[in-house]
Amino acid sequence: MQFKDYYGTLGVEPGADEAELKTAYRRLARKYHPDVSKAADAEEQFKAVNEAYEALRDPQKRAAYDQLRARGYRPGDEVQTPHGFGGPGGVDFEEIFAGGDGGGFSDFFEELFGRRRGFGGGPGPGAQAPRGDTRAKLAVPLDAVYHGNSVRIAVNGRSLDVNVPRGIRPGQVIRLRGQGAHGDLLLEVEYAAHPQFEVDGGNVIHVLAVAPWEAALGATVSAPTLGGPVELRIPAGSEAGRRLRLRGRGLPGTRGAPAGDQIVELEVLAPKPQTDAQREAYEALQAAFGEGWRA
Repeated sequence: MQFKDYYGTLGVEPGADEAELKTAYRRLARKYHPDVSKAADAEEQFKAVNEAYEALRDPQKRAAYDQLRARGYRPGDEVQTPHGFGGPGGVDFEEIFAGGDGGGFSDFFEELFGRRRGFGGGPGPGAQAPRGDTRAKLAVPLDAVYHGNSVRIAVNGRSLDVNVPRGIRPGQVIRLRGQGAHGDLLLEVEYAAHPQFEVDGGNVIHVLAVAPWEAALGATVSAPTLGGPVELRIPAGSEAGRRLRLRGRGLPGTRGAPAGDQIVELEVLAPKPQTDAQREAYEALQAAFGEGWRA
């Protein structure tokens, strides 16, 4: 397998903290999203960014990757995962990503994090699994959680369809009877990274880019939600960081609880001027506001 520079893919330094990783991921995912980008390689770039963030956002995965990276590998170098990789006792990376074919992640990612190994380790965190059952983590797309869709996974060369209960929460377990090594397969749910949304309990957070005039003068714009785009009114005089609430647009409630909300955080972006008229408009704006706007 060939070594991949996940830090280089995200354009961050190896010492980048969680906030820096998240900011870089948002920026690049938005740039290369196939629904937005017209570049011929947008889909491949988007997959690469998603894989890098999936590897680095989790402290355990990042520590394992850093351990391998410290051996001096460069992008494209052939590398073999060392025997006993992950430290004494190994690291539990028995994790399944929905998609059946591995969710589009590379051989390097799969080999590094052990997703091609046969199951049979300990039950891992959470409730003790009965003897003979197998426990693994299932990274579920937020869209499947919102709609309650089924997802296809690959386990030991087999494809299985898993019904995802609508609104299921991280840490809850889906049991597939008779699909484990010697018993049931217990899938502990976690949420896969999403290029547009983050989750806070039952609420969904989306950072929406708006133009300076939309924030200053007010506007009605299209905002994505897990249930589809909706029209959002931006009040005049809004500033970067302002949060607007779309009630009931978050994750579905469970056990009679109400649905969560979607929180839209405004990010004011100034478009790059492309024409003389646009540059003149910026100059007129500068003349109108001067330096006093910083006060």
